[in-house]
Amino acid sequence: MVQGKICVVTGGGKGIGRVIVDTLASNGAEAVYALDVSADALKELNGSNTHGQVVNVLDADNIHTCIEDICARHGRIDVLINNAGITRDAVINKMDDGAWQQVIDVNLKGVFLMTREIGPRMMEYGSGSIINISSVVGLDGNMGQTNYAATKAGVVAMAKTWAKEFARKGAAVRANAVAPGFINTPMIQTVPEKVIEGIKAKTPLKRIGEPQEVANLVSFLASDLSSYITGQVIRVDGGLTV
Repeated sequence: MVQGKICVVTGGGKGIGRVIVDTLASNGAEAVYALDVSADALKELNGSNTHGQVVNVLDADNIHTCIEDICARHGRIDVLINNAGITRDAVINKMDDGAWQQVIDVNLKGVFLMTREIGPRMMEYGSGSIINISSVVGLDGNMGQTNYAATKAGVVAMAKTWAKEFARKGAAVRANAVAPGFINTPMIQTVPEKVIEGIKAKTPLKRIGEPQEVANLVSFLASDLSSYITGQVIRVDGGLTV
């Protein structure tokens, strides 16, 4: 599906990001660069076409050096998946300034800095696919997640804006957002079983999603099979919000 493409995935060392990396690599990408702030998270990467890079998405100089190196090797970047994100949950009257700012910085500013570096290069090449990993929380809200919801709504708005900006001058650069629901990751595994069962009961498909199901959609949006899809947000939530 992504035969011959050069892909960059932030937060690619673990969770959904890691599954996205493995899926793109197995679907024929020429090279998949997993960017992560944790060197330990990147140690388990395998495959001749996967490469781990320690990158802080809040460090513009670090990002620039990394992307310059990738472009020097391959001449282009075809796919950017903005996946890196964190949570610092609390109801608003108990959410301190630090918890607010940390989430805003990583989940919003990090996406901005990565795309500012790569998006214009895609315009120069004349093509590319940018995929922001959002969340149903960014579309519908969720108690105790004011900061997270704000950022995940923000990356949807960013994708819609970039769909317009980067397609100027005839460039076939697309930007979309994917909004997962409750997915079976280490993060969801900390949620009490009673809460999980309640979520399943409200979901038409009666189960939690798997990371692979998110990665499958991301791989499709990264590929030329989705060449006429841009400026969209697509839910992967088992019908939770139907």
